[in-house]
Amino acid sequence: MKLPDAIESALNQTYQNIQVIVVDDGSIDRTADLVKKYPRVEYYYKKNGGQASARNEGLKHAKGTFIASLDSDDVWYPDFLKNCVEKLDTEELDFVFANWDQDSKGGKTWDFLNNDPFLKPFMSKEKNGWIDLNSKEVRELYIRSCPSPSSSLVIRRTSIVEGWDEEMNIGDDWCMYLQAILTKPCKVSFTLNKLWHKRIDEINIYDGRKWSEVVEFLYIADAKAKIIKFKDLLTPKEKKILEERYMAGLVEFAKHNLIRELNVKHSLKLLIRAFAVNIPFTLREIPKVFVKGLQGKMKAQQGSITES
Repeated sequence: MKLPDAIESALNQTYQNIQVIVVDDGSIDRTADLVKKYPRVEYYYKKNGGQASARNEGLKHAKGTFIASLDSDDVWYPDFLKNCVEKLDTEELDFVFANWDQDSKGGKTWDFLNNDPFLKPFMSKEKNGWIDLNSKEVRELYIRSCPSPSSSLVIRRTSIVEGWDEEMNIGDDWCMYLQAILTKPCKVSFTLNKLWHKRIDEINIYDGRKWSEVVEFLYIADAKAKIIKFKDLLTPKEKKILEERYMAGLVEFAKHNLIRELNVKHSLKLLIRAFAVNIPFTLREIPKVFVKGLQGKMKAQQGSITES
């Protein structure tokens, strides 16, 4: 069980003006007994409702000016809160996020944010270890990408509009950030210093899933829900970006169903949904995605033949 490591990483922060809350989202293990070993930790049990509802339960009991959510399989390094809160407080920002070490299947850790293509345009702005983003930059970044998983971020409580979106399958945190960003101008900063460790296993909401599930839930279902939720707050350009991600997800999942599952009928249904949004874009996307998929399958088959 990784929960004790997460709890101890929160308790052992060099910034000690903290309230540590553990929300038990309907677990059937010995979480309650485990938390009793930590007298400073508040424990709340709720029926299983998913990661967003658990985070919102913690938010209800939180008393602080700043809110940070740590997943049970992640670990903050000792100066995570000190560095983030200091930056938030002194510059009156809406939220900040920090780089991390991420486990990989090969056993090595990955320097995540330094390899994020959506953050590359801002790297030259680094000053004193932080990169500041104005409201326009923040809006453009989060429409296209979400570079800040929950464990990486500290947010000012007054910047949270409704909390984590419980209708989302995977991107509840992305939706929460977007709601804040689209509702009012937000000032944000991030650091490339690695202040926490993301551990990967089969229970991760995002990284623990098969790629086809990520496409189905995050890039199709969640993308469509965000378009509907924010339709009155998006510019035409922003709406187009979200729609194109949604259509690309449909084409990618159609490819998966055709090539991997041999399900022609469902593949066609997915393509029809993409055509219903924008025919020219879908027609351009199909050959790119399907050719790449076929090449990948042929390469895998050649590899298995060589091995045999």
